[in-house]
Amino acid sequence: MQPSVSNHSQPHSTSLPSDNLTSEPQPSLEPSLPTPFATERQRAYIGVFDSGVGGLTVLRELYRQLPNESILYFGDTARLPYGTRSQAEILQFVREILTWMVQQGVKMAIMACNTSSALALEAVRREFKIPILGLILPGARAAVQQGSRIGVIATPATAASNAYRQAVQEVDETAEVWQVGCPEFVPLVEQNRISDPYTYQVAQEYLAPLLQQQIDTLVYGCTHYPHLAPVLRSLLPPSVKLVDPAVSVVAAAAQELELLGLRNIRLPLPTRFCVSGNPEQFAQVSVQWLGFTPTVEKINLPEVLSQIVS
Repeated sequence: MQPSVSNHSQPHSTSLPSDNLTSEPQPSLEPSLPTPFATERQRAYIGVFDSGVGGLTVLRELYRQLPNESILYFGDTARLPYGTRSQAEILQFVREILTWMVQQGVKMAIMACNTSSALALEAVRREFKIPILGLILPGARAAVQQGSRIGVIATPATAASNAYRQAVQEVDETAEVWQVGCPEFVPLVEQNRISDPYTYQVAQEYLAPLLQQQIDTLVYGCTHYPHLAPVLRSLLPPSVKLVDPAVSVVAAAAQELELLGLRNIRLPLPTRFCVSGNPEQFAQVSVQWLGFTPTVEKINLPEVLSQIVS
């Protein structure tokens, strides 16, 4: 196998930002929304989706950084992995998921999937009215803060798109970027085979060309890959910094919610976990990263969407 290389836990309380108040109230030039509507929008879910359990790395960051937000999580497990799909397929899947999420009333969507972010983000941002955040640019910004010789491990589709190289060089044109497509990582994570000797063997082969380039920074170019951190860390020099774009995309989401006045200041609703495939399998695999066994709903997207249309 020769990789191709190219040059909820319980929420905590949060404090409200202080408002700039004057001694006399100033009249508003714009009609204000009724308070019940504003409260309802603030309490609406943030939609998070991935092909499977990879997006749980983003979910954990949401729990940490935005503990008051309610989350709707969707894993498209019936159609994973995304990383070997065509751009047309990915775009169709993302449109279906977002159509369903909008129908569920989400106030924002986070693509917790680098493949979707690389291949579909710009198109769906033009088609849907809710804020939609992707992982590539936040990850690139975080990477250049850590180093200038940047390795990216990603799905074959993300690596082939050159999305990370383009994003990194938009931020810092002097940075060098090497990308490796890692087709076996997602199936190994989904099969809960992280500790298998075979996983270490595969990881060593994927990392070898990046280590030859003497990288100083490694970006998780797929949200499944932070689950492999013990494996990757054991194979990397201590000097190589690991960058998880999940941290940065959630920080960007927090900023966006603040700007839009959509931060929830009340207690969150329980997280909704939904999948297109086997709910029991998702619950079994995800418990080790969530710290609890989630209740998982099965959603048949084509069936649900046909009901919306009709």
